[in-house]
Amino acid sequence: MARGVRGRLRGRSPRAVLAPAAALALLLATAGCGDSGGADGGGTADGKGLEKATITVGTMPVADTAPLQLAIAKGFFKAEGLTVRTTTLQGGAESVGRLRAGALDISFGNYVSFFLAHAHKALDVRIVADAFALAPKTHAVLVRKDSPVKSLKDLEGKKIGVNTKRNISSLLVRKAAKAEGVEFDEDADFAEVDMPNMETALKSGSVDAVQAAEPFVSAIEESGTGRVVADLGRPPTAGFPIAGYATTARFAEKNKKTVEAFQRAMARAQKQAANRSTVVRTLPDYTRITPDQAAQLHLGGYPVALDPARLRRVVDLMREFGYLRRPLDVEPLLVRTGP
Repeated sequence: MARGVRGRLRGRSPRAVLAPAAALALLLATAGCGDSGGADGGGTADGKGLEKATITVGTMPVADTAPLQLAIAKGFFKAEGLTVRTTTLQGGAESVGRLRAGALDISFGNYVSFFLAHAHKALDVRIVADAFALAPKTHAVLVRKDSPVKSLKDLEGKKIGVNTKRNISSLLVRKAAKAEGVEFDEDADFAEVDMPNMETALKSGSVDAVQAAEPFVSAIEESGTGRVVADLGRPPTAGFPIAGYATTARFAEKNKKTVEAFQRAMARAQKQAANRSTVVRTLPDYTRITPDQAAQLHLGGYPVALDPARLRRVVDLMREFGYLRRPLDVEPLLVRTGP
């Protein structure tokens, strides 16, 4: 994380979730490896019957992955006879590349990256668990505090900074803007800006607005640099599916019992993450968010089961804005063998 942003976060209290778009900036906020040998609920299963008793899972130090950390710390994986070793990633593109190379067995990542990789035949994707859904104040568009812009419509013809073009960041902005009667162009209206540099970009005027995810939304607001003009956690993108856990078709087919074990452990953890205090207590264990900061976060949703209807929203939106040229059937990509 950039030193300036990290310093402010230490002294202030971010109010919302650390979303996948912020993963690159937060990569250095925690150690990169872990395993499932935690206490508190560890089971006695010995892994017999599993095709692979030890797996490597890609993760990111963000609130979205709190259930994964819960499953490790509380021994949910161990109870299934499964040892999970984690590798910290920079973002969706890296998760796809490492899955393809066989360096990861399962990985956390945003759905747009996974579906794009599958559609472009870069990876034969299988989704094994849901992770995170958008909620109010988890993503926002901000402008300079003294900007005359009052809505997304006012940003027509201006430049918007996003973490990555043609991905979840610009997709959410384009959908919200369309509801206000504005059609943004992916190349003309967006500029790629790393999340830690968004405040600097606003200050310098190199962009007119930024699409940030917490804790950067709060950092920009609290510094007095910017203000929110659009909360992307509200309609028309309210509850939008952001991220999940994926593997390859090859791994899913050859390791059915292992995948089922992973799913059962994650379902237990996702269910527990519905209790806000559980997530708040977990965050400081694997990020540099302080307990006081974690207590004030606005958290997104942690779906327990894969729902094809929900994930079709992602495909439909990708189709609407030309990210996908052909229909993509979500159902065959979901591994729903677990309870």
